[in-house]
Amino acid sequence: MSIISPGKRRFMIRLRGAIKAAVTLLFVILQLVIGAVPARATIFALPPAGVDVVGHVQHVVARYEDTLADLAKRYDVGFREILAANPGVDPWLPGAGTRIVIPSQFVLPDAPRRGIVLNLPEMRLYYYPPPKPGQTPLVITYPVGIGREGWSTPLGLTKVVSKVAGPTWYPPASIRREHAEDGDVLPVSVPPGPDNPLGKYALQLGIPGYLIHGTNKPYGPGMRVSHGCIRLYAQDIEYLFRGVPVGTPVRVVDQPYKAGWKNGTLFLESHLPLAGDKLTATNLTPAVRAILAATSTKAVTLNWSKATDAAAQNRGVPVAIYP
Repeated sequence: MSIISPGKRRFMIRLRGAIKAAVTLLFVILQLVIGAVPARATIFALPPAGVDVVGHVQHVVARYEDTLADLAKRYDVGFREILAANPGVDPWLPGAGTRIVIPSQFVLPDAPRRGIVLNLPEMRLYYYPPPKPGQTPLVITYPVGIGREGWSTPLGLTKVVSKVAGPTWYPPASIRREHAEDGDVLPVSVPPGPDNPLGKYALQLGIPGYLIHGTNKPYGPGMRVSHGCIRLYAQDIEYLFRGVPVGTPVRVVDQPYKAGWKNGTLFLESHLPLAGDKLTATNLTPAVRAILAATSTKAVTLNWSKATDAAAQNRGVPVAIYP
């Protein structure tokens, strides 16, 4: 019986990893070529347990006609995400030649990696599609619009109970009253079409009255603008609608601070807590709690000053805090 040397064994392990990564990349490219997913979708191979960071931060140079809202839509990030990642940049006139950070790296939420996970402070949805036999597991993430103050999107665990293409919108009495007070009289129902705020597709949740849907306002995702429902860009909801089966669990969480590992480095991603919550940007206890959870099984000595500085930035871009 032949004995494989440790060096050869390490080489074979690395080779298998390289082949697996190449197959995953080819799979995603083929999906894009044949139209299985829109080219703007943020799709990643799901990392193994113990690895929590996906994607890479991108940098682009603005053209004269660009706004941050345009760039956010082009690169499939939310408006508030791109604002936070580029402090000091004029959102409506960045200026030709201005270097813009695209926040396209993410620490996965601290939640089961199955179904849909929606992190409200991040205004981002993560979908873990069930892998087919022999297929590399994926995670797909999209920016979302959520409920504004007074109409908060509810936390907790629910599921997709139905899917509707071309939904009709029946504005609840409370929303019709609110609009009427502003002199805008809403009809009892709004049929499918360009005036329908639900867009072309809707996923009905087990929480009565709440949907994951598209929008007829192209810049709504990434902001607190809805009456509690979850809005996606038109291209994103189209893919999500096709791919998500009825019965998919949907977990809504509130995690303004996420900590996770990649290649031996601990990253912290911080977002402004939701307005109106007891948490504020100066209360970093939740950030400390997230870091402690990520390091509970590792013997590390942290520079807490560096960690709390990263937490206070609220830029929505993962920052390396160890080593």
